[in-house]
Amino acid sequence: MDTAALEQLLDETFDHAVVYHGYTNYLRDYEVIVYATADPSTGVPPAYLRYLFRYCVEARCETSVPAEIWRNSLDDRLLDPETAASDSGGYVWGVKWHCMYPGAELLPESEATRRWSTALGIDFREVRMETNAHNLTLLFSDLQVTEVPVGYTPFVTDQ
Repeated sequence: MDTAALEQLLDETFDHAVVYHGYTNYLRDYEVIVYATADPSTGVPPAYLRYLFRYCVEARCETSVPAEIWRNSLDDRLLDPETAASDSGGYVWGVKWHCMYPGAELLPESEATRRWSTALGIDFREVRMETNAHNLTLLFSDLQVTEVPVGYTPFVTDQ
């Protein structure tokens, strides 16, 4: 995949909702499920999109929630938006999605991308995806984007 096409696909994730991310059930590829919406006046219907990072040799996930917010977010009531106290000052984990903001970016070539490209004989890229809950850094070779049905479950193979 050329750089311009990859950057365009990543740009399209900006400000949409990440509803799931993790390795696929066969453990080679990493998927990020994005709920993409547009202004209703455009007539573009919302869609669930599967960003499949193929041949993903490294996936790092770290919190983007600051420690002082974490300190106020340990209460299990914050796992459910129905029971979360609005005055807790904590992060409501139970919303079941996080905003892709400031978004995803293709990182410059690194020692790791060069090492994997040489070892496997295919090009590797590194991308950083920042959200209001997690930051992901993925080292992969290819990206495929497809629409998935409402209710898509990552660990069911016959969808």
